[in-house]
Amino acid sequence: MSDPERRIGDLTVKIERDSCIGSGNCIKVAQSVFELDDESVVVFRDGQPPPDRAMVVEACQNCPVEALVVIDEKGNRIVP
Repeated sequence: MSDPERRIGDLTVKIERDSCIGSGNCIKVAQSVFELDDESVVVFRDGQPPPDRAMVVEACQNCPVEALVVIDEKGNRIVP
């Protein structure tokens, strides 16, 4: 299983696996960041170039169940 938290640029992104319903909305926006595992739960994709900050935020905002949390460099929660 992938690590549920990753530093992406100046953001920290957390995946709340228990909340994920596998809609794939985040993947549609940021294929280089996210993929579904064998349980149809989102995980971080490995080996991809660093994504654009705005793309990461948009992908996380598109989660229908708020299973993706984004925290900025000051510790402020910006998504959801």
